[in-house]
Amino acid sequence: MNILLVDDQLNVRRSTAFILKKDGHIVHEAGSRSAALDVLASTDIDVVVTDVRMESEHDGAVLLRAVKGAHADTEVVIVTAFGTIDDAVDAMRAGAYDYLTKPLDPGRLLITVRRAGERRALAREIMALRAQVGGSERIVAASTAMQSVLRTVAKLAETDSTVLVTGESGTGKDLIAAALHAQSPRRSGKFVPINCGGITETVLESELFGHRKGAFTGAISDKKGLFEEAHKGVLFLDEIGEMPLPMQVRLLRFLQSGEVRRIGDTDTRRVDVRLILATHRTLEEEVAAGRFRQDFYYRINVVTVFIPPLRERPDDIQPLVHYFLPQLAARLRRKVTGFTPQALDLLMAYAWPGNVRELRNTIERALNMASGDTITAADLPAAITLETPPPLPSAAAAAAPAADPSSDRERLLSTLDRCRWNQSRAAATLGISRTTLWRKLREMRIEQ
Repeated sequence: MNILLVDDQLNVRRSTAFILKKDGHIVHEAGSRSAALDVLASTDIDVVVTDVRMESEHDGAVLLRAVKGAHADTEVVIVTAFGTIDDAVDAMRAGAYDYLTKPLDPGRLLITVRRAGERRALAREIMALRAQVGGSERIVAASTAMQSVLRTVAKLAETDSTVLVTGESGTGKDLIAAALHAQSPRRSGKFVPINCGGITETVLESELFGHRKGAFTGAISDKKGLFEEAHKGVLFLDEIGEMPLPMQVRLLRFLQSGEVRRIGDTDTRRVDVRLILATHRTLEEEVAAGRFRQDFYYRINVVTVFIPPLRERPDDIQPLVHYFLPQLAARLRRKVTGFTPQALDLLMAYAWPGNVRELRNTIERALNMASGDTITAADLPAAITLETPPPLPSAAAAAAPAADPSSDRERLLSTLDRCRWNQSRAAATLGISRTTLWRKLREMRIEQ
């Protein structure tokens, strides 16, 4: 791993470089912000380890902004004295990976640098996956769960199998379907979507299979169905769980024969169409309840891609916020550039029953409500601001008995274990901010 070590104290720099080199890393040294920028301009750096305050009080913060502006996937670890921890916390809000306190603990230094390097490697892997799966640039995949989804999509893109995309409403099943088409051998053909929910059986049949003139009242001319329109391409049937049983029979016949017949016609037409289907329902339960045909379910359940709900992948929340905010601000012509830390913590703690769609709508609402250039907690809906319990009032806190440190540690470790050491999810479960959790971990010397 290529590491850039930035510190204006030569002895500190040399001793730290020795530790990193012994761990097998390639270390580049810089004694100032300008020297660091020269190295970054000529070398592909994985992780920057920089002191907060050097010749200038804000050198570290300025360097962080420069790195993130020109090399967004390069991770930055801030080194700070205890008296400047607030500076480090501000730096983390600006995009730093983590912070370390002086004097540096060699073990903590190596663990932090390794994890930062792993994060950078994952970011590059995501970029590579997006390059493989065209159309996935709108899919935010910072979490391990969504990275796994993208890997599956990349593998399936080159096949011609029927794919069933499942997940709760608002998780982005349509984006996955579009990504599957965009890099498939059928990408030069059409991607034809239709939502099967809320459409009567007659209308849905006409839309999918077409009709002959005079086949029914209002059929004033021949109409080509979506199957024919999607010839050599992909037909995406969204909310397949809402499809009437008779229509399921017709689709089953198509899957078996590859032929369609317009309403009122006697001739069949062979079409070359790949089917991608999606549903928010649990089809096994629908089959058991008699609302979905078992034979049709087995026929479409060739390969399944499950998109986990947003509450199970909190690592995607902040990247989604940063993805949607500039887009929506530009469309609404609002000069809003970010969220306050309190507002961002509330977004991280919320359960998001409406998933990504609800998050996007929440950001749009907040942009309309914001009075300044930053969205505050007051701009968020009550459902979000009231879900996290308010902090204990200072008077009550003063009167409350002192907490047992050992019980606090046990509670923290238990929560981390339940959340599989996902710090964002653990902070939300505990009802505290991520910054508070980070401080507690360091105070209690807890490492994964």
